[in-house]
Amino acid sequence: MLNRPFFILRGGCLACVLVSGTLMASDETAGQAAQSVEAQRTQAALQQQIDAADEETREALEELRRLERETRQMNAGNAALSVRLAEEAERQQRLSTALDTLEETRAALPIIEQDMTTQLTRWIEQDLPFLRDERLARVARADEQAGAGSVERINNLLETWRVELDYGRDIDHWRGRLQGAEGSAREVDYLRVGRIGFYYLTPDEREGGVWDADSNEWQLLDERARREVRNGLRIAADQRTPDLLQLPLSITAPDQQGGQP
Repeated sequence: MLNRPFFILRGGCLACVLVSGTLMASDETAGQAAQSVEAQRTQAALQQQIDAADEETREALEELRRLERETRQMNAGNAALSVRLAEEAERQQRLSTALDTLEETRAALPIIEQDMTTQLTRWIEQDLPFLRDERLARVARADEQAGAGSVERINNLLETWRVELDYGRDIDHWRGRLQGAEGSAREVDYLRVGRIGFYYLTPDEREGGVWDADSNEWQLLDERARREVRNGLRIAADQRTPDLLQLPLSITAPDQQGGQP
């Protein structure tokens, strides 16, 4: 009888120890669960960042490929134009040599003059329609100069030809009248990029177009392209530093200078 309380007390202590151990194990499990949830959240956030970075990288690669395609097209066009310019320079050199021996070629001068006039006129008529009346009038003045002999007229035609060649090397802008489909006309800003791009933009910038040589008519531009035309106008006016313009071309690269002298 004296020993029973002792055993009861020891049993109670043992029960307390077991309960304490269980509570500690539960706290540890809860802590591990909380850490696991936090780790999952961290992993999910990191995955979102990776996905976003992958999307940006994909878009950047697509833009790079597009720019590379456009660059190849421009390079092909420039190469074709360079060949034409080199051929014309050689032709003019031959003609200059012939003029140096004027006495020997005098009989051929009227034929040369007529040939140059015909080719210049056909070139302008088949080219992009920028300043067409002005350019045709320049040819007519060079060919019909009163009191000038064949030599002077040919020299004038050569100078006119050089002006035409220079159109392919620069960028220009001017304000002029655009004829509508029903005979109406309105003021627009024109932009010419060499001989490969001819554009217009209304003063309010709500409408713009690119001349399409294949269909021989204006094609409307979307808002992004109209912004690029505006940038080109500012570059041509020396209001902006030269930059790459992402615009549709008026002619395709294989057709550059096609059918022209």
